[in-house]
Amino acid sequence: MQNAFDQLRLISRCLFARRCHDICVLSIALCSIGYPKSNAEELLVNDAAAWKKHVINDRSPYEAVGVADFNGDGKLDVFSGDSWYAAPDWTQYKVRDVPPGTNPQYHEDFADAPLDVNGDGRIDIVTCAYFSRRIAWVENPTDPTKSWMEHTIDVPGSMETSYLLDLYGDKTPVLVPNVGGQVLLYELIAKAPKVEWKTRKLDPKGAGHGVGHGDINRDGRIDLITPNGWYEQPTDREADWRLHSEFQLGTASIEIIGHDFDGDGDTDIAWGMGHDFGLHWLVQSTDQAGNRIWTKKHIDTSFSQVHVLQLADFDGDGLKDFVTGKRIYAHASEPGATAEPCLYIFHFDRSKSQWRRSTVYKGDPAPAAPINPEQRDALKDFRPGSAGTGLQMALHDMDADGDVDIVAPGKSGLYWFENPAK
Repeated sequence: MQNAFDQLRLISRCLFARRCHDICVLSIALCSIGYPKSNAEELLVNDAAAWKKHVINDRSPYEAVGVADFNGDGKLDVFSGDSWYAAPDWTQYKVRDVPPGTNPQYHEDFADAPLDVNGDGRIDIVTCAYFSRRIAWVENPTDPTKSWMEHTIDVPGSMETSYLLDLYGDKTPVLVPNVGGQVLLYELIAKAPKVEWKTRKLDPKGAGHGVGHGDINRDGRIDLITPNGWYEQPTDREADWRLHSEFQLGTASIEIIGHDFDGDGDTDIAWGMGHDFGLHWLVQSTDQAGNRIWTKKHIDTSFSQVHVLQLADFDGDGLKDFVTGKRIYAHASEPGATAEPCLYIFHFDRSKSQWRRSTVYKGDPAPAAPINPEQRDALKDFRPGSAGTGLQMALHDMDADGDVDIVAPGKSGLYWFENPAK
């Protein structure tokens, strides 16, 4: 537990934040008091693998990313912010305008999810924004190097980010946005002759900072996870989703991952603290009466702003790992905001019942960060080439060598990391 002086100093630092998220930052700082900063007894560190960093655009300030073949040449391209980048040399094509938000440390691009929305055979982008509160899709034209047209889907409220999910297992694309005070789903129900999205509203009591999914009760259907519980997918698609208020995660990451990490047949939950130190998991079990029990454990509490987690098998052993890292300046005023940027992969070693962390990337602290958080700019404060995360990452085999690579955007640039597994 920090002493009283440290507590007051932490609170006073948050009072410098005078624009977006001021109240949120203060409450997070209060909640963070007493969090452990390391847990070596539970974490195995293995940095033997050497991931290769490739620069796509080290001056890109955007935090969202999508990977797909946007020009139809059979190669995986990258879309982020106002541009897409053509493989293999990452030629940049600016195809839309993305203004800064009312807080200029952010841009109005909080998601870039690839999807052929209108069924014309070309991959479009589904996006959302915090300040303008909109969800839209951006249409890939006949010539993808020309301007792309934006079509509004809805204006539900401020969003951290969103992602696409085959929620029902029938290939119907469902957009899952993290909307403040609401839990919403958007189903693409028609592509032609007119694009149609269906909005589904769930009980807002579960809403909070963070959203994710997993089959919590192991009934074969994907459930939704929020910071205040989980929503059970009904057998009838038109029925209400039941909220199970069984836990509280705090200011959680996107995604919150539901997966059986320890191999005991129950779905566990892993999440990071988006505006604090901490990466944790809930271990699911049952008592003698068959009631669900959640036991919170720490994975790694050595870095902060753990905003995005994504699940994949990175080492080819048949078991799912997850990648996460520091979101560069999630809030520039937060504790740990100027510390070294990082990307890590976490694998649960079932034989040792311990988490193993391997490093994809670790940079240097921001040597030039102004004392006043409102004056901070990641492209100026951190060393050129510094990588971390933004609001999304894209996991694809970028070099077609049979393993999963990582494309990571953020306020300090856009990069892809080549997996050394193959």
